[in-house]
Amino acid sequence: MFQSIVDAISGSAWSYAIIFGVAMVDAFFPVVPSEATVIAAGVLAAQGDLHLALVIAAAAAGAVCGDNVTFWLGRIFGERIAMRLFSGSRRKHYDRGHRMIEERGGYIILIARFIPLGRTAVTFSAGSLNWEWPRFIRWDVLAGILWASYAAGLGYFGGKTFEDHPFRGFLIAFAAALAVTGLVEFVRWFRKRAAAHT
Repeated sequence: MFQSIVDAISGSAWSYAIIFGVAMVDAFFPVVPSEATVIAAGVLAAQGDLHLALVIAAAAAGAVCGDNVTFWLGRIFGERIAMRLFSGSRRKHYDRGHRMIEERGGYIILIARFIPLGRTAVTFSAGSLNWEWPRFIRWDVLAGILWASYAAGLGYFGGKTFEDHPFRGFLIAFAAALAVTGLVEFVRWFRKRAAAHT
């Protein structure tokens, strides 16, 4: 996976456009590997093949644009799309997104950006709950910048640490990203369980 991502984003005038596109599509079609792509781009930035600031800017801009597609799909089509996109076992993500947006507002947009399917459910929920767009975009821009900086930074520092073995740098950075996502999910699960027992 690492090599195919590297081949797609290195040595091309389109590198930043590809990073932007992957981050954007992943926001509303969460099967595209945006974290892996941004981490790999960070590794390439550590090697001098890309510019870290441009990687972060492209990833953040793509994430925000994609989140806005999801938000407006929720605003315009709401429950009709939810019936198709979040059917079966995925429905729980949509319902949980609704509850979390109602309870915690913008804070949950920040946290959900780091959870692949969670960000789609939460941004869609924000739209279907008729959140004011100016309120949404403020939180979403902040979330996009933090997420892009985090993913690209992991790749960059992993790449710098393992300059002679960039694949190792990618693996370490990707494992760290998975650990953070797992920690966020564990804390959320623990809080939910604690609340159920009080």
